[in-house]
Amino acid sequence: MHSHSHSHDHRREGHAARTPGLRHRLAHLLTPHSHDTADKLDPAMEASAHGMRALWVSLAVLGVTALTQAAVVAVSGSVALLGDSVHNAADALTAVPLGIAFVLGRRAATRRFTYGYGRAEDLAGLVIVLTIAASAAFAAWAAVGRLLDPRPVTHLPAVAAAALAGFVGNEWVARYRIRVGREIGSAALVADGLHARTDGFTSLAVLLGAGGSALGVHLADPVVGLAITAAIALVLRDAAREVFRRMLDAVDPALVDRAERAVRAVPGVREVGELRLRWIGHRLRAELAVVVDGEATLRQAHAIAVEAEHALLHAVPRLTAALVHADPAPAPGETDPHLALAHHLTV
Repeated sequence: MHSHSHSHDHRREGHAARTPGLRHRLAHLLTPHSHDTADKLDPAMEASAHGMRALWVSLAVLGVTALTQAAVVAVSGSVALLGDSVHNAADALTAVPLGIAFVLGRRAATRRFTYGYGRAEDLAGLVIVLTIAASAAFAAWAAVGRLLDPRPVTHLPAVAAAALAGFVGNEWVARYRIRVGREIGSAALVADGLHARTDGFTSLAVLLGAGGSALGVHLADPVVGLAITAAIALVLRDAAREVFRRMLDAVDPALVDRAERAVRAVPGVREVGELRLRWIGHRLRAELAVVVDGEATLRQAHAIAVEAEHALLHAVPRLTAALVHADPAPAPGETDPHLALAHHLTV
């Protein structure tokens, strides 16, 4: 016996991907001591539904905020508030690509997309980054235009009230999106939350601009508009870094360490070889090799691989599938069983 591989969806053992057994095991991962019928839900589907709720609630809150601010912009002429309202509107509209991504992520894998459509979330994250960049460019354009052509800002109390409304709405949405994004492992949703948080602070900057205008400093409004542009650029950097890391299959090294420790603790595992983790949307998959006793039977090696997979599912949050390859411990003088593959692995 040279190797054994085992996938959590058990397709190699004749079970369908959506059998009750799979749902039971996935539910067991999240609530390992509960076996009630109500607990037998697919957590990946549940996570997507949770993400969708976060998106549409955020869209409603930010949509109302942006419309309120736009109405004040129309009567006041505040370029700082204009930049803030446009940014809020763009932030609300990011719910659209994310919503599409979550819907696609629910679709079953196909012969062409064998891993499913979870990576659509990464594309949505890229769209969000581009949206942030576009809103920064617009805010800069409007602020520079007002610096070159200064105009007084009217209805300052309404501008101040709209700025406060923008801060409250954005901070609430930011906390909600970031919390849900971290719970379900969605980098795109977390990036969207960071975007909303910066919008909240830029709304406070609008309040400062209104105060400056009240004191007769007409350049205060466009200067604040430029400050808003700088703040947007900072969140653009953070969001882009998180999204691009996810697109390049980056994972937290602490997760890799945690997975290795869990597998090493499995009886029968002598060593852990190559271990890889990757995000597919807001779900993790693992591939690893373990070394077992070279004299173990195929059934024994299979049992060890199953226990290694089980340990991973309990140890690594949001892990939904694992592929375990069992290698026999080398005997003295034995040729490396993978030698025949060497010429395929050279760069």
